[in-house]
Amino acid sequence: MKIAILVEGATEVAFREKLREFLQSRLEQKMPRLDFKPQHGGIPKEKKLKLIVENFLDNDGYDAVIVLTDVYTGKQDFKDANYAKEKMMIWVDKNPKFYPHTALHDFEAWLLPYWKTIQKRAKHNRSAPSGSPETVNHQKPPSYWIKEIFSTGQCRRDYNKVIDGVAILKDNDLMIAIKACPELKAFVNRIISLCDEDKIIS
Repeated sequence: MKIAILVEGATEVAFREKLREFLQSRLEQKMPRLDFKPQHGGIPKEKKLKLIVENFLDNDGYDAVIVLTDVYTGKQDFKDANYAKEKMMIWVDKNPKFYPHTALHDFEAWLLPYWKTIQKRAKHNRSAPSGSPETVNHQKPPSYWIKEIFSTGQCRRDYNKVIDGVAILKDNDLMIAIKACPELKAFVNRIISLCDEDKIIS
């Protein structure tokens, strides 16, 4: 199984190794080849997305293409996760090998379950945002909370999406975030279902 995963940029690439590690432990011999394809500047839209997806499937030999986009893009492109997925499916003419997924509202939502680790790195005891991680909204998205704790903490530096994203995930169990974040769970289960439906996370 060979899967292309279109991501927005360096942030999600920071998530790549942790995801592979988790999937390998679950899928073992059925572990797919996962190729992350950063789309610097954001996920392409309309005909451009359709062409990219078809090229991966028809010319590059991929069995599936998954897109992972933030709902919060800074441009209010998508009003919610379902709308984002529906739009992307329309853009690719409902290709059966294309699977759209979202992070609510941005990738950092999947880091919020590890707030104690974030506090240690930022050297600040600020409380985590209330509610489930994926309900932190457009007005103050998850990335804002993490940037703010770093900027006010004693670490005396800005939050770095790649370096800190990797470090926050490194010694934590990905299952914690999967259980706290339905969109992350759906994304992970999509990959698992393409390889071995018996291993889907309930």
